[in-house]
Amino acid sequence: MTSEKINLMSMSPQELSEFFVSMGEKSFRAQQIMRWIYQFGVTDFDEMSNLNKVLRAKLKETCVVTAPEIVTEQKASDGTTKWALDIGDGQLVETVLIPEADRNTLCISTQVGCPVKCAFCRTGAQGFNRNLTVNEIIGQVFRAATRVGFSKNEEYKPISNVVMMGMGEPLLNLQNVMKVCDLLLSDYGFALSKRRVTVSTSGVAPVLNKIAGKLDVALALSLHAPDDELRNKLVPINENYNIKEVLDSVRNYIDKSNANCGRVTIEYVLLDHVNDSTEQAEALVKLLRTIPCKVNLIPFNEHENSEFRKPSNSRIDRFYKVLFDAGFTVIKRTTRGDEISAACGQLAGQVKDKLNKQKEIESVQV
Repeated sequence: MTSEKINLMSMSPQELSEFFVSMGEKSFRAQQIMRWIYQFGVTDFDEMSNLNKVLRAKLKETCVVTAPEIVTEQKASDGTTKWALDIGDGQLVETVLIPEADRNTLCISTQVGCPVKCAFCRTGAQGFNRNLTVNEIIGQVFRAATRVGFSKNEEYKPISNVVMMGMGEPLLNLQNVMKVCDLLLSDYGFALSKRRVTVSTSGVAPVLNKIAGKLDVALALSLHAPDDELRNKLVPINENYNIKEVLDSVRNYIDKSNANCGRVTIEYVLLDHVNDSTEQAEALVKLLRTIPCKVNLIPFNEHENSEFRKPSNSRIDRFYKVLFDAGFTVIKRTTRGDEISAACGQLAGQVKDKLNKQKEIESVQV
């Protein structure tokens, strides 16, 4: 019986170095391999010309470099592209590329479904199956790069920004997410600036406190309500970690971060006649007065079987004005890719639900 080959795309930079040392090789071989994979898109060991023939033969015998395969591609009229990737067992996860004049932003998934089950989110409605592995997460970036191109030009990166805002709660897959961040930031990996990698969270306060000073990437908090009573309904994890606990942990994180330039991004999905009144805007101003932040207002992206609706432009404008007049930096996010269900909150993939309850959140190891 032959043992299963080792997938080098499942390793962090540190693990790769240790792996090559264990083979009797110099640790710099890890840097060479990473450049071939993540900067040139090469997965065939025979094409890695700066590795000697003996090492290449050894790697072919014991290792592979594989990422989940793209099974469908959809492209919207605004250029937004959504890919569904096969992660086995009949399940798919979705990844979205959002092109802009000065950047290409890739939104990636970290779990198969999502256990947080925000009331308005299509991903949560699909249920939850498991955490994605390192190669399944970084593989999304790799597959997207194979479509838009790899570049040897340090001044031009076809994928310039990566946001963990797709399917799943990144902080509930902490170990793998941190390894992926290492690959994204490494000079021998995708070599992105720490300010161009964003982890979005619904507010897993103990984990935020744990990684403060250890992980330094941009942070976005999905808030969506100005008080605990409403947030308990919209974002059920709030029953575990209330707004005060979450904001305290956010402040702790950004105090120890260079990537955030001293402030967090607050994500706020506007739901018609639910959380979008001027009174709620005023409550949000009061809540965030001592939190260095910018606020992204996201008009709800409607999807099938949802009871929520997008507010009118006038309600959105009034909410925006309250925050703006209070001195906040406020952005009204332009909806991208909604015609292919690629907009915020619309990703669904194909999930075999294993957990319909919240106990996996309650028992998260921190």
